[in-house]
Amino acid sequence: MAQKKIALACSVCGSRNYIIAANPTRQERLEVKKFCKYCNKHTLHRETR
Repeated sequence: MAQKKIALACSVCGSRNYIIAANPTRQERLEVKKFCKYCNKHTLHRETR
């Protein structure tokens, strides 16, 4: 069975740079500081659904 995928979107430019596996037990949206290649710096990335 394939896992459901969720994208992480940059909070500055809005580009969806990262794909992660969905975790059904997580109640809140994931927020992680990651590198955005379009902004060329580390920014906050939020889980999209």
